[in-house]
Amino acid sequence: MPAIDAPLILTLSLDEKTFEYFNTLRQKHFPPERNYLDAHFTLFHHLPGSEFDSIAATLAARAHAQHPMAMRVAGLQFLGRGVAFALEAPEAEALHRELQAVWREQLTPQDQQRRRPHVTIQNKVTPAAARELHEQLSASFEPFEATGTGLQLWAYRNGPWELLRSFAFGA
Repeated sequence: MPAIDAPLILTLSLDEKTFEYFNTLRQKHFPPERNYLDAHFTLFHHLPGSEFDSIAATLAARAHAQHPMAMRVAGLQFLGRGVAFALEAPEAEALHRELQAVWREQLTPQDQQRRRPHVTIQNKVTPAAARELHEQLSASFEPFEATGTGLQLWAYRNGPWELLRSFAFGA
């Protein structure tokens, strides 16, 4: 595939049960006029589309050598104007640091930072609405296990994302 004329986003694929749980909540609680995509776990927000071939090659090799990643959905985060689920994902964080080192010269300041793994299910609402959902979900939340199953590379299209390629772990 040739260079892409848009920034690239890298996400971690989640096991089907976990994805469906998060996505159902996102469809219910994210403002519909702003909800262009499904629930996701972002690893990088802005990789250069001009480097698509190189980035895809790196991801294909890395995913091939990677087994599925265990993680824990540990709690809820109040975001001020939204709600997210906090994840404890040491292997995903190690992969993120490894890829940061590989792509150091190409990263935006946001992608150079240490991450706080999460999946956002609500954003861009009033603080009162966000607090209400946070309290509602927190009342019955129990931590649970999840699995990272691969990587997905997307083109950012000023709102919607276009899936360019998926890389299953161990494939």
